[in-house]
Amino acid sequence: MPKLTTFPDPAAFAVGAAELIVEIAAAAVAARGRFTVALAGGGTPQPVYARLAAPAFAGRIAWDRTDVFFGDERCVPPDDERSNFRMAREALLAHVPLRPDGVHRIRGEDDPASAALAYEQELRRVFHRETVPALDLVCLGLGDNGHTASLFPGTASLHERERWMVPQYVEALASWRVTATAPLINAARHVVFLVAGAGKADVLARVLVGAYEPDVLPAQLVQPSRGEVRWLVDAAAAARLPSGFAGDREPR
Repeated sequence: MPKLTTFPDPAAFAVGAAELIVEIAAAAVAARGRFTVALAGGGTPQPVYARLAAPAFAGRIAWDRTDVFFGDERCVPPDDERSNFRMAREALLAHVPLRPDGVHRIRGEDDPASAALAYEQELRRVFHRETVPALDLVCLGLGDNGHTASLFPGTASLHERERWMVPQYVEALASWRVTATAPLINAARHVVFLVAGAGKADVLARVLVGAYEPDVLPAQLVQPSRGEVRWLVDAAAAARLPSGFAGDREPR
C-alpha cells in the first residue's frame, strides 16, 4: 500500500507538507551537506511554498545549502502568470536566503528542445555526473487527467528511458512544456505527491487503486527505484479511496 497521509483540511495539508519538506531537507544536509529539491508547479503547492516562506518554517531549512530545481515548466517567459518559476518565486524563493546560484530555472522562453537539453546539462554540471542523479526530493502534483510534472496521457515523453529532461507538446493544451522524465523522477531519494481538493478525488482513486495503465494515468509511472514515494492529500481528495485505504491520518 502506498504511504499516504490524509489531512482534514487545506490548512493542515499545507502545514503537514511543509513539515515533511523541512524534515527531508534537514536529513539531507546532515547526511550529505546539501539539500536538492525539484519543485512542482500548479496551484496545489502554492500554499505549501508560502508556508515554507513563513517565519515559523523559513529558519528551519539551510537555504544556503539548498539547490532548487523544477520538475517541469510551461514554455513561457519567467514573468508570465503561467510560469511555474514565477509562482515559486512569488510564494517562496524571493522570501528565503538562497544563494544567487542556488535556483536553477528552466528557460521556458527558449526553444523547448534547447531548453530541455540545457537543463539536463545543468543537472549534470551541478551533480558532477553523467549518470542520472538522485535528487533528495521531487515534489509532484496530480492533474485531473492523471498527469504529473508535464507527463501527459498518450505523449511520447512517457516512454523516454535515457533523457532526464525532454520537450513535450501537449496537444490538449496546444502548448509546449519541458518536463522531467520517469528516469530522473524515479532516481530521487524522496518523491512527494501533493494532492488537494474534491476535483482530484476520482483520479487519485484511479491512480492508487485502479488498474495499472500509465499511458492513461502517467502518475503511475512514479515508482522510485531506491527511494520513497509519499502521497500527502486532504480529506476532499481522499473521498473516493476505498475504506481502509486512507493511510495515516493527521490529527490536526
